[in-house]
Amino acid sequence: MEIQSNLGADIIMAFDECTSPLSSYEYQKSALERTHRWVVESLKYHDKKQALYGIIQGAHFKDLREKSAKFITSLPFDGIAVGGSFSNMGSSKDEMIKVLSWLVPYFDNRPIHLLGIGGIDDIFRAVEKGIDTFDCVSPTREARRGALYITPQAGGNMQNKFRFNIKPSAHIKNKSPIDKSCTCSTCKNYSIAYLHHLFKSNELTYFRLASIHNIHFMLNMMQTIRDSIKAGKFQQLKKTWLK
Repeated sequence: MEIQSNLGADIIMAFDECTSPLSSYEYQKSALERTHRWVVESLKYHDKKQALYGIIQGAHFKDLREKSAKFITSLPFDGIAVGGSFSNMGSSKDEMIKVLSWLVPYFDNRPIHLLGIGGIDDIFRAVEKGIDTFDCVSPTREARRGALYITPQAGGNMQNKFRFNIKPSAHIKNKSPIDKSCTCSTCKNYSIAYLHHLFKSNELTYFRLASIHNIHFMLNMMQTIRDSIKAGKFQQLKKTWLK
């Protein structure tokens, strides 16, 4: 808690144990009890100027998840987080959504955060289950690897995972932006051909420009989702993206 206070973050997480998906039920149960002891200590010692979120754990076991949800939501946290990687929330994306379904009855009017999830389809499906915010390394990691996010208008879909591959030499003369509908500084000022050149040359500028685009994409997509919810058109938007 002292380290997080020194970092000065606006939102911080209670200390928890994110277990391995290979751990047994007995270990998961023991880890959950340890996490619950830690969250009480976190509440006691955290910097009151920071918003503190408690994390629901319990892997892919329904009774442990529900036990954790009851305990975490009973405490005076500023927000609630759902922890666990894909692998310990189930064996597939559908399993992850099933785990979230178990928790929906325990969600209240506090913000709900899903830790470590950043796939486009995952975000839409999780928002549908009541998730408000997300964090994930994927926007910058995918950018470094040559994958640039694109909207459905630019050809993004479930098959290509909404990613444009900057690597192929076919892009060498492509003067178009990554996504004509994007308003980020990268798309406004640089062509696919130039970004391809930077990537192939291993220029550090590429990593910066690509990261700017992917982060802008995520922020803009979340704004679009919020606007659709306010307008009562979320399901229509989800269908447009995930068809």
